[in-house]
Amino acid sequence: MVLDQETLQGQGMTSLRTRQRLIERLTEKGISDIRVLEAMRDTPRHLFLDEALSTRAYEDLALPIGYQQTISQPYIVAKMTEALIQHDKMSQKPLKNVLEIGTGCGYQSYVLSLFSKKVVSLERIKPLQEKAKKLLKGLKVTNVIFNVDDGSTIKDSKFDAILSAAAPLEVPLDLKERLSVGGRMIIPVGDKTKQVLTLVTRTSKKEFVEDKLEDVLFVPLLKGVVS
Repeated sequence: MVLDQETLQGQGMTSLRTRQRLIERLTEKGISDIRVLEAMRDTPRHLFLDEALSTRAYEDLALPIGYQQTISQPYIVAKMTEALIQHDKMSQKPLKNVLEIGTGCGYQSYVLSLFSKKVVSLERIKPLQEKAKKLLKGLKVTNVIFNVDDGSTIKDSKFDAILSAAAPLEVPLDLKERLSVGGRMIIPVGDKTKQVLTLVTRTSKKEFVEDKLEDVLFVPLLKGVVS
């Protein structure tokens, strides 16, 4: 299934004019990387939602996608993406090998694919990932590898970028070890009452720098696969 241009571009509440208003809001909130702003404008977010919610796709809100999960707020997707690529402002695809924890509906996966040579996307809820996989195939995305996984099978891999859409209580050591030297990880950290979006940079084999960016609210990082 390949999606036609009319479906991709949307109309009415999913039209380019509506999307442009979203970009203005993201700019007002501090998103400044033109590559990210263009990606957020051109990404057909309405396709990642059930039809009943598609008219709200370009509001700056998290929305339900089933299984007690949500599609992330556009500002947060833009903020996390910008944090991962801000070190290289000249390249259109600055990321080589990216790990995404929490495919969800595939919205963040799609945005990451625009800036990456390869994305490995993990999701513990199989029906969610199957739906995302089908949609990204329709969007002609070929550089995302999907795994139904809670993160327990990536022990030997190294990534220059990691993005987590679920919050652990503290930054997991095993994820820090998955970063290449110079690599970056963006991850919400905390419990269900208070979480902080944290950027972790691996500066050497044994040293990491953590920058706390802003308060956020994500689902918790859980173990186990749901089929």
